Amino acid sequence: MRRSRPLLALIGLVAAALGMSACAPLPAPGPPEGTGPLVAFYGDSYTLGTGASEPAKRWSSIISAERGWREFNPSVNGLGFVNNRRIVGEGDLPDQIIAQNPDIVFITMGLNDNFSFDRGPDRVRAAIRDDFARLHGALPRARFIVVEPFWYTDGRPASVDTIIGWVREEAAAIGADWIPDASRWLDGHYADDLDSWMASDGLHPDDEGYAEMAVRMNDALARLDPPL
Repeated sequence: MRRSRPLLALIGLVAAALGMSACAPLPAPGPPEGTGPLVAFYGDSYTLGTGASEPAKRWSSIISAERGWREFNPSVNGLGFVNNRRIVGEGDLPDQIIAQNPDIVFITMGLNDNFSFDRGPDRVRAAIRDDFARLHGALPRARFIVVEPFWYTDGRPASVDTIIGWVREEAAAIGADWIPDASRWLDGHYADDLDSWMASDGLHPDDEGYAEMAVRMNDALARLDPPL
């Protein structure tokens, strides 16, 4: 039987746990050598793979290995379009991705902005627009895959759907492919569920959770036109 927690308590816990990094992100290692497409991932802890036993178990690395992609994944714990964003411009994650000149760019951002939403929704909205425009303007030949922001618990503040809507609007504005329903991929498997796919911290997927996310991502990518 599912047990619920007070939503405000959960938000406070996750804001502390996912937003713990206070420094500017360090440059990520470059992608592996090879001849496959170079694929960049712009995301937070759910794309970094926090909670997995090793990086190869995160969903981005699973789908990259299956497709022969060269993965560049500089994702950062606690990162949002605004949340935990210590720098904007030179040296930030979009800048690192642009420098790699990837063939494909995944954007999986938005979860953490729920924790700073009440302090400035207009700022979140503008940051989403600015990041999308900047990435697309610098990488006009790249294929963009924008994923509905992930979520981690049964409790969903109204800001979740608001941010999802803004991300989807900006995906359409740059002609990106859209992956829907990702905020529901872990439904029924949260920390308080009997069949949990969450790591011991209760906040991030474990190896099983990331494997299931990879299955759902693969299914969604196969439905794109053209499929990936």
